[in-house]
Amino acid sequence: MFSTEFLDLPPLTGAGGSVQLPGSKSISNRVLLLAALSQGTTEVHDLLASDDTRVMLDALRQLGCTVDEAADGPVRITGLGGSAPRSPARLFMGNAGTAMRPLTAALALLGGEFELSGVPRMHERPIGDLVDALRQLGCQIDYLGNDGYPPLRIAHAAGLPVLELAEPIRVRGDVSSQFLTALLMALPLVAERDVVIEVVGELISRPYIHITLELLARFGIAVRHDDWQRFTIPAGSRYQSPGSIHVEADASSASYFIALGAIAANPEGEKGIRVLGVGLDSIQGDIRFVDAARAMGAHIEGGPNWLHIQRGAWPLKAIDLDCNHIPDAAMTLAVMALYAEGTTVLRNIASWRVKETDRLAAMAAELRKLGAQVEEGADYLCITPPASRADWRAARIHTYDDHRVAMCFSLAAFNPAGLPVRIEDPKCVAKTFPDYFETLFAVARADAAQVPVICIDGPTASGKGTVASAVARRLGYHFLDSGALYRVTALAAQRAGLAIEPASEAHIAALARKLPVRFEGGQIWLGSDDVSDAIRTEEAGMNASRVSALPTVRQALIALQHGFRRLPGLVADGRDMGTVIFPTAPLKVFLTASAECRAERRYKQLISKGISANIFDLRADLEARDARDQSRTVAPLKPAQDALLLESSALTETEAVAQVLDWWQERRPFG
Repeated sequence: MFSTEFLDLPPLTGAGGSVQLPGSKSISNRVLLLAALSQGTTEVHDLLASDDTRVMLDALRQLGCTVDEAADGPVRITGLGGSAPRSPARLFMGNAGTAMRPLTAALALLGGEFELSGVPRMHERPIGDLVDALRQLGCQIDYLGNDGYPPLRIAHAAGLPVLELAEPIRVRGDVSSQFLTALLMALPLVAERDVVIEVVGELISRPYIHITLELLARFGIAVRHDDWQRFTIPAGSRYQSPGSIHVEADASSASYFIALGAIAANPEGEKGIRVLGVGLDSIQGDIRFVDAARAMGAHIEGGPNWLHIQRGAWPLKAIDLDCNHIPDAAMTLAVMALYAEGTTVLRNIASWRVKETDRLAAMAAELRKLGAQVEEGADYLCITPPASRADWRAARIHTYDDHRVAMCFSLAAFNPAGLPVRIEDPKCVAKTFPDYFETLFAVARADAAQVPVICIDGPTASGKGTVASAVARRLGYHFLDSGALYRVTALAAQRAGLAIEPASEAHIAALARKLPVRFEGGQIWLGSDDVSDAIRTEEAGMNASRVSALPTVRQALIALQHGFRRLPGLVADGRDMGTVIFPTAPLKVFLTASAECRAERRYKQLISKGISANIFDLRADLEARDARDQSRTVAPLKPAQDALLLESSALTETEAVAQVLDWWQERRPFG
């Protein structure tokens, strides 16, 4: 998962391949709570691993449920089964409405003393209508901050009061469907007689209530409804674990890849985007996003657990749509509208204003940054795309700590003007889809020349590897330690039984072309083996020198280094990155330091590892190596003509990294 301050997406040109989606947030947290309220143990397969499910799991443990999590396996929840939850308890619910609201209702009806709080944005999300409905029943719930909003205190120290269940419980349906879901999940706990809920006003987000009813049925609760306005929970209802349950993939998350298939041209040999984990038979209302995408021109096929999307009409067709049935996925339509001919109108989306942020205002503001004309109403958006390529803008997308804003605006990188897009705070996608950007990059395509590269060259012991690695982490880019490639190649040749000599040159070159090397977490990997220490021996250095003397192997490694230029970008360190390997890189830095300073750094490094060293010998060795590197006929050590010189003798690592990042920011078009 990207944990960087921002993530720059270069212009994207196409997409093709398969995507395995994570589990649905809406289904995951409902299943966890239902399992916690049930008799028996429930084995939950394909549970979404995200911030929202994590806070729910933590809360269930605090309340006395047994939670067993196996790596890459199902989660097992042993429910309360009628027992009282552990009390008192203070529960932190993050920004998870799917956890805060149903858990509030359940705890209010189970009895005990509880405090429920969240992040500051959660304390701005309304919960008053749910609290009012629970107070109708006789539950004691107090606001600890502003009336109508979390944090809350539930206080039944003397036991649960007598509940008023004879009359229908009334709850507004036009603010958030989560209020009704919370009551539907909690009231079976006290259904000694038929319990009736009446919805006041129009029920928004009806598909999410459908999900709730489907899951209640799986746990033994058969709720009847009359035209979605009156719901009856039968007398004697009792939660019973189904034993095992699978979580569907998130249909809202599918919307980004459905849109991707509709927008992106197919690379040669690819046939669109295949989405796995959710199909046309999904119980989730957001699967109807498929109908909206088809109306805009996408070609979509599907079956059980899969969808296949290809670009059809181009440009896309503008639509005028009531989006009450797809409230979350409709955000993706707002970005698809950038690629449509004409003005797209999205209606009946007032619920956007009480989500993780005021999504109506947020979407309008960010769409305008890209060059669109946007009219924002109380419950609608009208979006007219930029009139021409010249009207598009490179934009910094503020994400408001809202996962869906971050994900849907990533699609703006396909803009016809070929402009990059910056996504601020990309880690906010952890709420529902922690690996979203990695998944996107696995299927998206970009012209290699558009994938940014930062080259950091310099002499031995100048600190270029340390600085380059830190810059890569800060930007979320890939990292290439070119000097290590020759050492890894020599090691791989030895393991393959090849002598490092001219007679083996062709075989070593063939091995080098497909060398499974990667740089992750500060370590160097050859396939599944961490070879960081193995390639730092004196013998490995001598073998690397022999490998570098083989011309065919050098050519193979040049091609291999070019292959590291992958989305979203690359930071490469070495001695010829800016002069030979990536001569068109937009930023080239030549990092150096005095021989005295470099010798001192190397001396401290060796001593810290328990290796004896002589600082004078080290300096002499560095000066001799500088002379060899500068005088060699192939790729001599020298700054590229357009490189920026960074003398680091008096700089800390942090200061050197900051300078490189400042230079990079100056070259970005975001202002």
